[in-house]
Amino acid sequence: MNDTDKTKSYNDINDYPEEARGLFTILINTGKHYDFDKIKRAYEYASELHEGQFRLSGEKYISHPIAVAKIVAELELDTDSVCAALLHDTVEDCSDKTNLTILQKKFGADVAELVDGLTKLAAFQFEDKEEAHIENLRKMFLAMSKDVRVTFIKLCDRLHNMRTLMAKPEEKRRTIALETMYVYAPLAHRLGMQKIKQELEKLSLQYLDAIGYEEVENDIKKRYGQNKDFLERAKEKIRKKLEENGMKFTLEGRVKSVYSIYKKMYRGNKSFDEIYDFYAIRVIVETELDCYTALGFIHEMFNSMPGRFKDYISTPKPNGYRSLHTTVIGRDGIPFEVQIRTYEMHHVAEYGIAANWKYKTGATANDEMDQRLRWISEIVEAEKDTRDPDEFLNALKIDIFQEEVFTFTPKGEVRSLPQGSTVIDFAYAIHSEVGNKMVGAKVNGMIVPIDHVLVSGEIVEILTTQSSKGPSRDWLNIVKTSMARNKIRQWFKKEQKPENILVGKSEIDKELKKYGLAYTESQRNEIVANVAKRIGISDVEDVYNAIGYGGLTVSKISGKLRDEFDKLIRPDAQAVKPQTVEEITEQNKARHKKSENGVIIDGVDGVVVKFAKCCNPIPGDNIIGFVTKGFGISIHRCDCPNVLSMQGSDESRSRLVSAVWDREAVYPSATGFEAQLRVICHTSMTVIADIASTLADMRVNLLGMKMQQNPGNETVVSVTVACSNTGHLESIMSRLRSVRAVEEVTRS
Repeated sequence: MNDTDKTKSYNDINDYPEEARGLFTILINTGKHYDFDKIKRAYEYASELHEGQFRLSGEKYISHPIAVAKIVAELELDTDSVCAALLHDTVEDCSDKTNLTILQKKFGADVAELVDGLTKLAAFQFEDKEEAHIENLRKMFLAMSKDVRVTFIKLCDRLHNMRTLMAKPEEKRRTIALETMYVYAPLAHRLGMQKIKQELEKLSLQYLDAIGYEEVENDIKKRYGQNKDFLERAKEKIRKKLEENGMKFTLEGRVKSVYSIYKKMYRGNKSFDEIYDFYAIRVIVETELDCYTALGFIHEMFNSMPGRFKDYISTPKPNGYRSLHTTVIGRDGIPFEVQIRTYEMHHVAEYGIAANWKYKTGATANDEMDQRLRWISEIVEAEKDTRDPDEFLNALKIDIFQEEVFTFTPKGEVRSLPQGSTVIDFAYAIHSEVGNKMVGAKVNGMIVPIDHVLVSGEIVEILTTQSSKGPSRDWLNIVKTSMARNKIRQWFKKEQKPENILVGKSEIDKELKKYGLAYTESQRNEIVANVAKRIGISDVEDVYNAIGYGGLTVSKISGKLRDEFDKLIRPDAQAVKPQTVEEITEQNKARHKKSENGVIIDGVDGVVVKFAKCCNPIPGDNIIGFVTKGFGISIHRCDCPNVLSMQGSDESRSRLVSAVWDREAVYPSATGFEAQLRVICHTSMTVIADIASTLADMRVNLLGMKMQQNPGNETVVSVTVACSNTGHLESIMSRLRSVRAVEEVTRS
């Protein structure tokens, strides 16, 4: 923009109130080309809509959107961002006068979409305020995944609200400050917007712990008062050295912020005297080479503290922060931190990803932006099937708001993960297929367990195999990141739906049986169908499936289940009596449905079935199923000691399901099923040969044989054979009883 254009624009805005004039002054001083006409129209429309509305402080409401737009302008965002900042409360607070369709016609689709992303879900009816709050956060992140400017404007909105928070009641102040401290300040940090982050933290702490804030502030004043000339002497020494060597630079000195010291003292359990980076000097130079040159001069003039040097230029932080950090000791014996960076690095450190609007344009800048914001899309994608609001909030707390560890692949690529992440998290951070085929891991060349917690600097190698059967459900209790957890759930959702449905039914039944009244399967399905409508799921089986793969927990819908149960089940219904094995066996006999695997499980086909090794059931045995999370249905004989022991536990009993052999199934021949026999005989040199010979004559496959010599001339032989059903097994046992020296043959 030339001087004539600037003058024309500035003269035009002189007709506006002072508050609007300040906004346009900031825009002009950026030197960027803004569409002033569009911004003026946005201001006039917002002013018209908010006419007659006032803030709690007594100010006209329009003062708030203008203040937000000023902060947006200071970030040097684009025209549409400034317009959206001016209009961000119009749809929510002036719904009787405007809507998104009108905004789109007046200001374009981009502005309307930005305003939509900033508008709360006021029209939707939520079960409680907490759920509404979390769903609004989810909406913001969804909008953010499409356009990060939504979050830039939201942070500016929150910053101005915090600056004017005193007008609200005390309880409301604390609620907003708490949300700011634990959601918005960490979000600003993740985006690299340190200037906004630090002010949000400072303002929040003043409302959350005013006494603690005052104590730390007094300690700072006391120490600074004792060494008030220290920083100036150190700066002068550095200035002289850099000037002697012909460097162009800017020097800044500061004391550590109240919140930073507060966090180290109260969370890190340190005393005020243990804060070594209380003083800091920032050296801003022109080139990256100048950064390392200046570092050499600093270490030449002052003694460096071991272990206190960090190179964030060669290895930037995930939020794009780049700088050299070193802690040195001055001649007064006072330690201080020195940060060295270029002017561009400094702007990025202050404004984070928003700095792209100032320094970079074009396809390359967009690709870089997309790469650095990939974590937003990953969170939205990972959480799209999660029906639990708490689950979404926990994902934010872990994936965004926790400290990070920096690890390396064997090729030297840096991977940042939340603190507490395991090698499973690392595997899924590489690719979902790597995680799904993982069988182990090496850290620094050594085999480690899969629950190994990663530490910064470790080199991690994931061991995979194509024959892997996929992840275990136990991994859901091990992983830290929501990305890994949801990729595991997605695998189970896709690969094991029949089993998931059974697990879901079992978990629902366990909850409903707590209510002490009998119900039928159709009533249970009706109860779940009504709950499904309330939580936005269209199909009953999808509810069971979601519970089975972990996308929904029964505890989160227990209140809704109870509501629907009380509506449907009559008060005079019979109390539920836990089923015995005999009762389940009678149910088995009444079932005649077909199956593809030879076993009918509670009327459901296609579920993964395995036969328990503890009792080796074979066709003809009375059987029962046990839901094993992650491994399908385990089939036991009804007289299996393990099944009988389950009768004493409500939790185990709730996971027993009806199972019956398919009468129309064609079972394999004698190689089909294993059975173990216990053969007691007189000690004889030929008894083993006689048993083996008898089985060979019957063309029975001998799978294993063990012999134990007992006192008193008795030998016990354990024989494992292959058979097709109980009738076939009985004929084998009958023939073995005819062997010389054999006294007794029983099924083990």
